Amino acid sequence: MSSRTHTRIAVLKGGPSAERDVSLVTGRECAAALRTEGFDVVEIDAGEDLFAKLTAAAPDVVFNALHGRWGEDGCMQGILEWLRIPYTHSGVMASALAMDKVRTKEIYAAHGLPVVRHELVSADQARANHPMPPPYVVKPYNEGSSVGVYIVPEGANGPANLNPDMPEVVMAEAFIPGRELSVTVMGDRALSVTDILTNGWYDYQAKYAEGGSRHVVPANVPGEIFDACLDFALRAHNALGCRGVSRTDLRWDESRGINGLFLLETNTQPGMTPTSLAPEQAAHCGIPFGQLVSWMVEDASCFR
Repeated sequence: MSSRTHTRIAVLKGGPSAERDVSLVTGRECAAALRTEGFDVVEIDAGEDLFAKLTAAAPDVVFNALHGRWGEDGCMQGILEWLRIPYTHSGVMASALAMDKVRTKEIYAAHGLPVVRHELVSADQARANHPMPPPYVVKPYNEGSSVGVYIVPEGANGPANLNPDMPEVVMAEAFIPGRELSVTVMGDRALSVTDILTNGWYDYQAKYAEGGSRHVVPANVPGEIFDACLDFALRAHNALGCRGVSRTDLRWDESRGINGLFLLETNTQPGMTPTSLAPEQAAHCGIPFGQLVSWMVEDASCFR
């Protein structure tokens, strides 16, 4: 048995969101690492019987490995606050704000962080007419992992051909050409900058399929851009009120220098899969995976 303060850990995974499959992998990887670190771990697939399973497990801490709505939008955090079970990652307010991409951008802008033009429109409007001049992106404003992302290129014949299962309200966002960059924040420290290389858009397939993308850590970008990415990510983490580990994604138009760097979103529960960015950055900084998830457990609390 571990001599740590918290010994029995419930890893929440799965759940009902569009990111269920990724969450199952994250939960499995984190549970295995925590067992290696000496914790007593029970894995719980978050379904309608969650309350009963949590009560039976009687954990010291919940490691929240859920992704997407209900798991990282403040809902699960509220349940755990009510149950008075310490948990990992951000609290109710920060989780809800970061999941809402429009609210996130409003907070970024209020703290002097660079954002691109964006607006909410109905899905029917986005199907019928261009909400802004191409190129632009259409996506749900309250999902993660690039689920349901559509790019309308410059010179497109018509607006986005959205699937029928898209939400009634979507966000249109000006497309920034150039490079996809990402920064993990761990507590009060921005770890590094990753340059994400793909053959196209960094979509769901590119994020999670083996070989879907290549990650360069640290990113080979000018020092001014590297330092700005670290600064922006830490400021975003703090502005949203995040706790534990978060990851902020950025786009950089190299032709515009520092004026071409923009924040896209902050993920309060980054993936912990074999292809995930946060564990790669931690390893680059000398923090192995087991140590990373152990730190997250020791950092857990209520009233986050």
